[in-house]
Amino acid sequence: MKKFYEKIKDCKKCPYGKKRNKFVFGEGNVNADIVFVGEGPGKDEDLQGRPFVGRAGKLLRKIIKEEKLNMDKVYIANITKCRPFNNEDPRHEAIKNCLPYLQKQINIIEPNIIATLGRVPGRILTERKNLKITKERGEIDKFENTPVMLMYHPSYLLRNRGGKRMDEFRKDMNKLKNYIGK
Repeated sequence: MKKFYEKIKDCKKCPYGKKRNKFVFGEGNVNADIVFVGEGPGKDEDLQGRPFVGRAGKLLRKIIKEEKLNMDKVYIANITKCRPFNNEDPRHEAIKNCLPYLQKQINIIEPNIIATLGRVPGRILTERKNLKITKERGEIDKFENTPVMLMYHPSYLLRNRGGKRMDEFRKDMNKLKNYIGK
């Protein structure tokens, strides 16, 4: 994985790469059972060069720990490796450039399952253009030959102050845990 990172870390193929602070490759165990995939880095991630380190990331990591999913069995990445402007949904050009990078990461890791965090990565990896995350969360689909579980993005939980959506997210975390047999 390190060789692959070195090969692509200076990418500036799309407008996001030309304006970024840091390239946010991904992090975690390269032999992970689960790969969590978000849509793209936010402000904190762009500054630190690490995925899911802002408020949503802290919530994700907290829930992973509370639900007794071992962080050593997890890899965290995004569809795009550079921050989308004004936190917009990633542009087609950026997805086109970055998706092969994510595919390569997944091929190196060979996880048991991918957990998409939010509507955007769910739509991209499952090719379900009309995906409604509030109706389809918890469902299992496929990306290439790897199972994909559709989940809420932790920022959605923060905006909705937990409640029913938080309960559903925790239920999905338990489903992930059961899926990998932990």
